[in-house]
Amino acid sequence: MWKKRHSIENGSILARSSSSSSSVSVSGDSEEEDTGFLEVTVTDMRHPPPELGPMPEGLSPQQVVRRHILGSIVQSEGSYVDSLRRILQDYRNPLMEMEPKVLSARKCQVVFFRLKEILQCHSMFQIALFSRVAEWDATEKIGDLFVASFSKSMVLDVYSDYVNNFTSAMSLIKKACLTKPAFLEFLKKRQMSSPDRVTLYGLMVKPIQRFPQFILLLQDMLKNTPKGHPERLSLQLALTELETLAEKLNEQKRVADQVAEIQQLTKSISDRSSLNKLLNSGQRQLLLCETLTETVYGDRGQLIKSKERKVFLLNDMLVCANINFKPVNTRGQLEISSLVPLGPKYVVKWNTALPQVQVVEVGQENSTYDKDNIVIQNAGAKKHVPTSQSSHNKVYLGPPRLFQELQDLQKDLAVVEQITQLISTLHGTYQNLNMTVAQDWCLALQRMMRVKEEEIHSANKCRLRLLLPGKPDKSGRPISFMVVFITPNPLSKISWVNRLHLAKLGLRDENQPGWLCPDEDKKTKAPFWCPILACRMSAFSSKALDLQLGAVVHNPVQSSLLGFSAVSTSLPQGYLWVGGGQEGAGGQVEIFSLNRSVPRTVKSFPVASQVLCMEYIPEKSGEEQEQEKTEDSRATAEQASALHPTICLGLQDGSIMVYGSVDTGTQCLLTCKSPGRQPVLCLKHSPDYLFAGLQNGIVAAYARTSGGLWDLEAKPTCLQVGTGPVRVLLTLDDTLWASCANQVTVLDAASLKAQDTFEAHPDKEASVTHMIKAGSGVWMAFSSGSSIRLFHTETLEHLQEINIATRTTFVLPGQKNVRVTSLLICQGLLWVGTDQGIIVLLPVPRLEGIPKITGKGMVSLNGHCGPVEFLAMAVSTLAPDILKSDKEEEGGEAVCGDEEKPEGRCPELAAQDSHLGREMRKKGILLQYRLRSTSHLPGQLLSVREAPAAAGAGTLEHTEEDGSIYEMADDPDVWVRSRQCARDTHRKEISSLAIISGGRGYRSFNANSKGTACSETDSTLLIWQVPLTL
Repeated sequence: MWKKRHSIENGSILARSSSSSSSVSVSGDSEEEDTGFLEVTVTDMRHPPPELGPMPEGLSPQQVVRRHILGSIVQSEGSYVDSLRRILQDYRNPLMEMEPKVLSARKCQVVFFRLKEILQCHSMFQIALFSRVAEWDATEKIGDLFVASFSKSMVLDVYSDYVNNFTSAMSLIKKACLTKPAFLEFLKKRQMSSPDRVTLYGLMVKPIQRFPQFILLLQDMLKNTPKGHPERLSLQLALTELETLAEKLNEQKRVADQVAEIQQLTKSISDRSSLNKLLNSGQRQLLLCETLTETVYGDRGQLIKSKERKVFLLNDMLVCANINFKPVNTRGQLEISSLVPLGPKYVVKWNTALPQVQVVEVGQENSTYDKDNIVIQNAGAKKHVPTSQSSHNKVYLGPPRLFQELQDLQKDLAVVEQITQLISTLHGTYQNLNMTVAQDWCLALQRMMRVKEEEIHSANKCRLRLLLPGKPDKSGRPISFMVVFITPNPLSKISWVNRLHLAKLGLRDENQPGWLCPDEDKKTKAPFWCPILACRMSAFSSKALDLQLGAVVHNPVQSSLLGFSAVSTSLPQGYLWVGGGQEGAGGQVEIFSLNRSVPRTVKSFPVASQVLCMEYIPEKSGEEQEQEKTEDSRATAEQASALHPTICLGLQDGSIMVYGSVDTGTQCLLTCKSPGRQPVLCLKHSPDYLFAGLQNGIVAAYARTSGGLWDLEAKPTCLQVGTGPVRVLLTLDDTLWASCANQVTVLDAASLKAQDTFEAHPDKEASVTHMIKAGSGVWMAFSSGSSIRLFHTETLEHLQEINIATRTTFVLPGQKNVRVTSLLICQGLLWVGTDQGIIVLLPVPRLEGIPKITGKGMVSLNGHCGPVEFLAMAVSTLAPDILKSDKEEEGGEAVCGDEEKPEGRCPELAAQDSHLGREMRKKGILLQYRLRSTSHLPGQLLSVREAPAAAGAGTLEHTEEDGSIYEMADDPDVWVRSRQCARDTHRKEISSLAIISGGRGYRSFNANSKGTACSETDSTLLIWQVPLTL
């Protein structure tokens, strides 16, 4: 449950600013202030707790579960209201009445700000909840009560004020504990006298946790409410309201925490320093801050010292500070920290401009900086290496020692190869000196080199190495120093590298600013999580032809060859297929590799006609493949090809073409013509069919063969859904939605029978051009007009309509004739592309609720010169191996002694080792030269053979390659910390996301930009990156 709540609390959405300031100022010592809220008397009289009547007979299992969930809602709400009353009755009221006062009335007002109004809201909700419990068995309704109670602006206002004031309240309590012993004693006595021993802090944090708890309970209720039940829509709307409220509160809390962290940092800096002025300018956003361990290594890789630092990543600088807790005394610290969190005090160690910060991975130093013109110093070392000796006395910072050892192994291999050539010239035959032994030495050294490469890869996982600029030396040469941080886990390392990369991109001119946020305060400052324009490029490599964009798909492919930081900064792994062409002429397909920060073309090929649509079909899951094997055990070439993902193309001349992925050679596996050679306007697939929407109002359904591919040779099933073109298809669970003119037909995806037809727009000339699903709703765009409309997926009700033109006028005033040309939903944002080249972002809920638009959103200041032809999402999940720490085991692998094996090697190396083993067994060579009398000698045993299984867990017998495999454990001080973080880190997924838009040219809508005019007419792709989803 905590994980779910944590993910909800850390979600981000644009919240409108509250009417009240986050810092509360109250004139005089007045007990109350004019809040503008209705005064509702909250009596101490407790209503009898509601009770469900006896359980009626004949209830379904789901009805029984829903009754239990209702009981949980009532119980948790009762507990929450009691906690609010305890804060007021046990803490606020006594403090207000106490003589002499230990806390002034004004400070009490700050500490307990808005708690009385929150209690009023929930007392009224609790009364209404009681009546619903009494009539539950007759109505089974509760969703509308949540909507009515928590959709009011009053609820958002009081909770916003409370959340924004929470940090100030805790700071005031902490200060009072340190300076007023009577107040500290009061808190201790109240805690000890309470039955559950919950502190004041524990009680006051409950309002921040309340809405995530509601969301979890309603999710359970919705999960156990069957489709067709009249309560489902109400529950989904309730989830929408609560998630929207929670998102806004979380965003405001995040901003308040960011301000508090920057204020805490500012307090530790001299008022006259330039850094203090920068932090007080109001232009700094805190992107990431975390406690990291800085480590300093000696010239032999030994750990010299380590200390915890607080590292702050701002939007344009990086700050490192010492952490100092300075309570009155040690005993006081322990007592106070148990009652209220003690905030640290910082002492700034260094700060540097972000563009000058470089992430340097172990073994990648040569390509990162100019070694001839830069002197590298070891941060924390008392004396640095003179320039004349820097090349001879290289400083190895812990893990870089491994890279030096790898180079030593490479040199040794060259020597052994020379020895091998000399041995081949021997005339005699010797048992322990022959070509077999010499070749085994070479193979053993190669194996040790591979192990060392794996250790270097593991060493990168929890080590953040930053190259920072220093002051030039006496000769004027620039001095750079290396800082090495140990992150708590690999996720933290990935997050830091990713945020550093995106923050640098955010400093480019096109991202200053990149988005316009039209809110009440007329501010233009975009939130920290907004997408960053990473690059723009031509969609087609051929400049001779005027090619129009048609469609785009992303083929995700995991690459095991990418380095650790490359994974953190590159676009989502895989390939981007872009299709287009000339109307009435040939078509073109361009394939880009995304395994880097800037895409590159890997293949381009022509097709017979213009590409109108594409569909990516992933490979079948393991369960589906096993099921098919049991049904049909015959293995065919077709089955083998079907195991890989495929890309389907729909062409203007009616062709449907199926291609294999880039990794399988991009072969054209199948091709056919649509019925009547009608242009293929859209393609969608289900587990059983490939659907094609045609120009003449027909949906052609091609069945999947036993081998897994589509049977394009057989006559497809033709479904007539209208007389006009079928512009868009959408697969929803077990149904298919097909649009024709202004109507949408819902088909059963298995039986292909029509279930329903509804009118999506009152204007018959407004054809449905786009449909996109999120939660329990579908957003639609139309061929005319500037509105988009939302429909419920279950009842088909029209729920909301939004006019996009009201958003685009912030960028192009006076332009009211706007048409929506593309739609996309991802990560709680609805992307809307228009015919003017403007892209609008609108916030929508992420859960199972209704994706209603709940804010003004943002408008991109980067767009196209013509219509946004498409918006697409490229997403990939990083391989689980990336998340393993440097010493984390995968399952029950054998270990030697108390040491752990490093992670498993990549498949290529494992396959090579396996091949070597097979070659040795095939030749039947027994390596007899390993003599037991040499086991006591220093050095490593050269043998390519795998170590035999240990006779027992505690055996001390020396086996092959013990030294090389476990060399990382030589220095326990260095490696124990990482081993600890491995146990604490759970297997998680990291999602990398990019958004691609396509259109004519590039245009900046920033009024301050120099190049606002459209000078480009080529088809252009714009690619935005968002922070990794951890």
